[in-house]
Amino acid sequence: MAGKLKKYIQTTLKFGVTAAALYFVFRKIDFGEILALYRTANVWFLSAALLLFAASKVISSFRLNILFRLTGIPLSSVTNMKLYLVGMFYNLFLPGGIGGDGYKIYLLNRHFDIKARKILGAVFMDRVAGIAMLWVVALCFLYFVEPHLPYRFLIFIAIPLLCGGLYMGMKWLFRDYVPAYLPVSLYSIGVQLMQVMCAYTILLAFHHEGQNYSYLFLFLISSIVTIIPITVGGAGMREITFLYGAQFLGVDTHLSVALSLMFYFITVIVSFCGIYFVVRPIRFERTEVSAEDADTNSNL
Repeated sequence: MAGKLKKYIQTTLKFGVTAAALYFVFRKIDFGEILALYRTANVWFLSAALLLFAASKVISSFRLNILFRLTGIPLSSVTNMKLYLVGMFYNLFLPGGIGGDGYKIYLLNRHFDIKARKILGAVFMDRVAGIAMLWVVALCFLYFVEPHLPYRFLIFIAIPLLCGGLYMGMKWLFRDYVPAYLPVSLYSIGVQLMQVMCAYTILLAFHHEGQNYSYLFLFLISSIVTIIPITVGGAGMREITFLYGAQFLGVDTHLSVALSLMFYFITVIVSFCGIYFVVRPIRFERTEVSAEDADTNSNL
């Protein structure tokens, strides 16, 4: 009973913080200007942005499956993608419940003879690698943001430190995943670049030209901020980041918030697809990894 009460309180707080953050942002801007951007938006570019975001999630699921297979879970790419979509749905639409990661761990532990702790390690390493490479890509974009920072050369020191830190963290804490360091890192960069392209396509849909690096850098920073799970799907926190970041960098506040909200809407659309595999549960087949996949894993 106490556990359920705690979950209800956490869910209520998340919705409360989300509502308060969005209310704060909307009081600072003219919402009519946001609606004007949406009314004149290019639908084809928005459709392309949706496809790019979906592609980023496919790449992300491949990254996670590399770690699952090193853990000893022989999931096919299709089954893993279904599981990934279910996780996205739970994370966004049931924020106070078991959560997407917890649900994946529960299902895999139930269907495969693998300890939950090992599965948790794979999921955790997937998150850590994603965050590390998100910082790397953000620092790369920071180099091109205007006005230029006085100590931009420090970026070239920070990036190797992040990459080296990820490798040493794997080696010390998750030794079994060290062979996956390079492919997991490359997949993580691919995920972030796809999402950056998604954000850039949204800017094109709003007929924007100029200072793209500033908007895309803010987008990457907002993605880092939304990792903190205090709102529903990062809503509110991302908009606040864009609001103050736009003022700091001297870019259009309304365009920034419009970009943020549109990206959230796209996230909701893709995440909602996971409901299909909630209504029709995933069927796991304990098939062995194919010879081709086995060769791929042996070369990781």
